[in-house]
Amino acid sequence: MDQRLTMITLGVRDLARSRKFYEALGWTAREAGGGSIVFFQLHGSVLGLYPRRELAEDAMLPDDAPNAKFGGTALAYNGRDKAEVDRVLAEAKAAGATILKPAQDVFWGGYSGYFADLDGHPWEVAFNPHWPLEPDGSLKMKDVP
Repeated sequence: MDQRLTMITLGVRDLARSRKFYEALGWTAREAGGGSIVFFQLHGSVLGLYPRRELAEDAMLPDDAPNAKFGGTALAYNGRDKAEVDRVLAEAKAAGATILKPAQDVFWGGYSGYFADLDGHPWEVAFNPHWPLEPDGSLKMKDVP
């Protein structure tokens, strides 16, 4: 198996509402399946939005969304500097996100905060001075001090 992540699919409660949220962040949506799934081309991967109940059914898992608080997963957006972290968190809040943790200097030497999208999926927005972004915006791991 190659070491790569090509797509993340989020199970959402209201597909149209979630699509509008990500479009409010400036992302461009593409529909498939007659509008039953929405895709966003990311830098080298794809984010998919799919009705939560249908995603659970497809994976043959129970959908316990009303009881779920945290699914043990966080998505991440790395910025080029602290100002970009602050800007992205502000854009997310303006689009309807809930700020879970305001941006702050963190123990590992970076700067990060968290927001939750409309379905509660947590996103970390971080600046990591140890792993600067490549000129094309990709992230490549470097040695950590």
